Amino acid sequence: MAPALRCLGGACGLARGGFAGGSLRACRPASGRSGPLGGRGRGASTSSFDIVVVGGGIVGLASARALVLRHPALSVAVLEKEKDLAMHQTGHNSGVIHSGIYYKPESLKAKLCVQGAALIYEYCSQKGISYKQCGKLIVAVEQEEIPRLQALYERGLQNGVPGLRLLQQQDIKKKEPYCRGLMAIDCPSTGIVDYRQVALSFAQDFQEAGGTVMTNFEVKDIEMAKESPSSSKDGMKYPIVIKNIKGEEVRGRHVVTCAGLHSDRVSELSGCSPDPRIVPFRGDYLLLKAEKSYLVRGNIYPVPDSRFPFLGVHFTPRMDGSIWLGPNAVLAFKREGYRPFDFSASDTMDIIFNSGLSKLVFQNFSYGVNEMYKACFLGATVKYLQKFIPEIVISDILRGPAGVRAQALDRDGNLVDDFVFDGGVGDMGSRILHVRNAPSPAATSSLAISGMIADEVQHRFAL
Repeated sequence: MAPALRCLGGACGLARGGFAGGSLRACRPASGRSGPLGGRGRGASTSSFDIVVVGGGIVGLASARALVLRHPALSVAVLEKEKDLAMHQTGHNSGVIHSGIYYKPESLKAKLCVQGAALIYEYCSQKGISYKQCGKLIVAVEQEEIPRLQALYERGLQNGVPGLRLLQQQDIKKKEPYCRGLMAIDCPSTGIVDYRQVALSFAQDFQEAGGTVMTNFEVKDIEMAKESPSSSKDGMKYPIVIKNIKGEEVRGRHVVTCAGLHSDRVSELSGCSPDPRIVPFRGDYLLLKAEKSYLVRGNIYPVPDSRFPFLGVHFTPRMDGSIWLGPNAVLAFKREGYRPFDFSASDTMDIIFNSGLSKLVFQNFSYGVNEMYKACFLGATVKYLQKFIPEIVISDILRGPAGVRAQALDRDGNLVDDFVFDGGVGDMGSRILHVRNAPSPAATSSLAISGMIADEVQHRFAL
């Protein structure tokens, strides 16, 4: 099989992946230092593993699961810095199972999303995880949005999104009685699920297959071993040393990093390039009061602005019956800053001086100001929502939770909107694969992504 990803030279060359097909299946919750089922990696000491996956979000867990199922003779461990798994992007999103309509035809995002959505539905059905395939309307409320909507419909057809239909004004009411619009795309394959539950199920599968989960392990350094530990019978079989902030270490033959909001920093720890940099964008959600939940049946989305990877403020039903409205997209001054005034001096300095943020701000100043305005003034957001459902008033709305998106940004201020992988040459680089950018819809695509990563790991490391 041809390699899905390629190293482009240098100490650690940047590479964008090609698509590798394949089908996977998956299963229930787990957390804790070694978990109730895991503990020892087979064929290795308790701190030495054939493959170490850094990052216990949905992409890291899906990838670890795929690797241990494909290579049952190898020992595999997942390292997670928090005390529980899936605590950040996986546990702070709207829970939408995306269809793949938005993404450029032939791109990894499009292919992995369409495949991944089918796999997520299959997986949840097999494992008894609740989901709802409630569909989605993408609604044009202004005349000038109709050409963009029609182009989006054609894109969805090219991407193989099942069941798409264009709806005229009268048909919108049949799907969403309280929604107004001039034209809409009906996307019945969109759904909702609790992605943290899915991720914990991946962890359960991983541990049942013999994998080890280590939480409270915040990686501080990744380096090549200088000498063989005297207590090890394996000599230099596990040459990569991963140290945490408490001075503990884990050794591995190969490393795969899926570090999300910290993917650039973890890459830099191993001597690879920090570019593209991660710039955190906070997305604030509003809640529709329970007595007004009848206003929304399924997902209702605006026609997106193609200049940005954000899909706009939308209406999303949740598995618990609540309705989320949002998110916006505002710069966060802390990588894990879920509250408006969360601040980290180091994160902020990193954003200002080490990324292309200033160029991005200059190019999109009015958009940024508008997002900040809506974040500060609830009435502005409600006015926007009323374009779709006029019955909503400000007294129907409560402020809700927030998530932080790890947005990769290049030095020229361009938003990197497809999957990016980083590998390298030399003793260290040839043993490491970094998942540098796994943007939305990474949760939807997680099983498909994991198959692609397992293919690349098998090829790159000659497993």
